[in-house]
Amino acid sequence: MNDARVLVVDDSAAMRALFSDVLEQQRNVTVIGTAANADEAREQIALLKPNVVTLDVEMPGMSGIDFLAELMQTNPMPVVMLSSLTQAGTETSLKAYELGAVECFPKPLKATPEQFAKTVGKLGKIVLAAANSNVKNNKPSAAAKAELKAAQEVQFTWNGHFLAISASMGGIDALTHMLAAFPENCPPTVIVLQSEPALVATFIHHITSALKCKVVVAQDGAALTAGTIHIAADPEKHVVFEPGSPPKLRMVLRDPVDGARPSATLLFGTMARAGVPAVGALLTGMGADGAKGLKMLRDAGGKTYVEDPSTATVGETPAAAVAAGGAEKVLPLDQLGAAILSSCNQS
Repeated sequence: MNDARVLVVDDSAAMRALFSDVLEQQRNVTVIGTAANADEAREQIALLKPNVVTLDVEMPGMSGIDFLAELMQTNPMPVVMLSSLTQAGTETSLKAYELGAVECFPKPLKATPEQFAKTVGKLGKIVLAAANSNVKNNKPSAAAKAELKAAQEVQFTWNGHFLAISASMGGIDALTHMLAAFPENCPPTVIVLQSEPALVATFIHHITSALKCKVVVAQDGAALTAGTIHIAADPEKHVVFEPGSPPKLRMVLRDPVDGARPSATLLFGTMARAGVPAVGALLTGMGADGAKGLKMLRDAGGKTYVEDPSTATVGETPAAAVAAGGAEKVLPLDQLGAAILSSCNQS
């Protein structure tokens, strides 16, 4: 794993000092410089050669989002955007993912000291993961476009398999690309997405208009039927699979499982215990949530897929799943959607 050499870009001297102090407390992370605006950032990047940048959205002169667009065109590198969780902030975060940001981190502008410390404490781990991420060219290749077109043209008839997907860091971008292939009558799908609920709500609003199938926030008691994707992101509740005709989702209050809530391992595990025909997929992410659960699902006879760690935005979670023996097939993102749908399609 590479150490993180970070440039902190923020127009506020107080925030630069705060984030620098927080990052310096993370092992294997060094703040090599700071900048107050885009002009200073360009100079510091050329001089210091950071391998990750934290970038504030709101800056005088050129905005953070405009500088991100410039950076991805001229000098692509891992960028963690710092944004608010207002409606405008979540819209900007989605734009940042589209431009190539590895992660969007919420600035805790209105929080108690305890909440602030808890939220900001995550930043060091995120920056370290970003320094070891794969910076992607978000313009789809000809091959990826061909794969998507072919998947969209396949006649789909659901074969009774239920689908569970997990993603965390880099997940919004990965899901945007993968779900584009899903048909109107897609398999009943549950997604555990480790991201801020406000950002996920905006993501759902945007992606719904682009997809043929329905996408909703996971709710307790929701029936799992063809044509609907349920996304669980509430950090206070786990999502589990309850057998029945049709099966339902249950949102449960429990302690985190291996540090994660909602836990993909818990979702995969409850599907495995239910003994239903199931397909599991684990995408880009930080940490190891879902790796053990995917192995349980595979051992129970489910079909399991993992995004190729070498091409995932963040390969930590996919690599953990491969190491745990949970991966029946390891595929790059542009092949995953078609492969998953094939497993859920009547042949």
